[in-house]
Amino acid sequence: MPRPLRVAIVGAGPAGIYAADALLKSEVAAADPGVSIDLFERMPAPFGLIRYGVAPDHPRIKGIITALHQVLDKPQIRLFGNVDYGNDLSLDDLRTHYDAVIFSTGATADRALDIPGIELEGSYGAADFVSWYDGHPDWPRTWSLEAEKVAVLGVGNVALDVARILAKTADELLPTEIPPNVHEGLKANKALEVHVFGRRGPAQAKFSPMELRELDHSPNIEVIVDPEDIDYDEGSIETRRGNKQADMVAKTLENWAIRDTGDRPHKLFLHFFESPAEILGEDGKVVGLRTERTTLDGTGNVKGTGEFKDWDVTAVYRAVGYLSDELPKLPWDVASGTVPDEGGRVIEESGEHLDSTYVTGWIRRGPVGLIGHTKGDANETVANLLDDYAHGRLQTPASPEPEAVEAFLASRGVRWTTWEGWYKLDAAEKALGEPQGRERVKIVEREDMLRASGA
Repeated sequence: MPRPLRVAIVGAGPAGIYAADALLKSEVAAADPGVSIDLFERMPAPFGLIRYGVAPDHPRIKGIITALHQVLDKPQIRLFGNVDYGNDLSLDDLRTHYDAVIFSTGATADRALDIPGIELEGSYGAADFVSWYDGHPDWPRTWSLEAEKVAVLGVGNVALDVARILAKTADELLPTEIPPNVHEGLKANKALEVHVFGRRGPAQAKFSPMELRELDHSPNIEVIVDPEDIDYDEGSIETRRGNKQADMVAKTLENWAIRDTGDRPHKLFLHFFESPAEILGEDGKVVGLRTERTTLDGTGNVKGTGEFKDWDVTAVYRAVGYLSDELPKLPWDVASGTVPDEGGRVIEESGEHLDSTYVTGWIRRGPVGLIGHTKGDANETVANLLDDYAHGRLQTPASPEPEAVEAFLASRGVRWTTWEGWYKLDAAEKALGEPQGRERVKIVEREDMLRASGA
């Protein structure tokens, strides 16, 4: 008797859900017997980056969850939360139950920054800080916020998020979904000055225009830009002409550079042409940051001037990019932190396609671009998976029945959550927020999440 095409997707963040959506919109799904999709997620809850990587004061971005909900509500999809690939199940296990496997595990670690002093106490990775304030189940519940002057290295949206959270007051964030431990931690935050450093100029900043402008919306944050940092060469001018977003960012920075400094209590400085050279320390702790002044070389790139400056800061956050975790049984490109692929098909060292195995999202192309950009990845990957299916290139699973997966997980002692369980967890978080007039209060302890979801 014919059966559906069975696909496992490892990672239930936007990339994985977009892949599921592409499968459901395919001709294969429209024909009988269609497709059957199981999403495996390490966290008890779905949505990945949106739940644990987007700052809590960005409800507009978190609104993407509404669209993702519509996908996961489809009857062809099952969610297996709290299931860790590499521990709870392997690639061989997945091949036993599915025709194809798509990995969409994203990126959660901090990319390294090779400068002296990076190991000092008070030197932090932005990804770790984001995981703390977003209530990630696997991170500690406390964070040291003793520094009155803080440096943030990087000129992307993550750097903006980190700087903004450090510069805002705790009560400004209370209407969001932050859990009680984060609110209490931020109430103790002593930061009065936050300095954001970029090695290149305003035209090369990777901020989104809207996120940059949001810095200036807080009644407590005074955004300051040095007029001397507003500089462009021929390459920079060309970038502005060809990139509307870059031009909007540059215009915003120009406007801030020429205005008078106001009297808001927290100062947030955006510095350009300052390349981090060393984190300064005493007794194992951060006591400053040394940067080298750079200058444009005509192409939009910069070169060092040999002029150094020491900045009085006692905490440094590096926001220089995310890095994916290596996945067991898959080939790995150490330099890029990605799984090698061609069109989403996983490629082994021999150059051959790893049978029935695919990647999409950041694990495929690295942590670049906005959330919506992963749709294109998913469409290409799924198109090639379906092409392999149409030409008989997928492996035939030994146990393709849906019930066999549940039996296998039960035999391994896995306690998994379901899509129905997410609705229970969602309701529990909203119930916690209701007495405070908040939309929700995020539950952060894994055991509490499992209990709320009925697992």
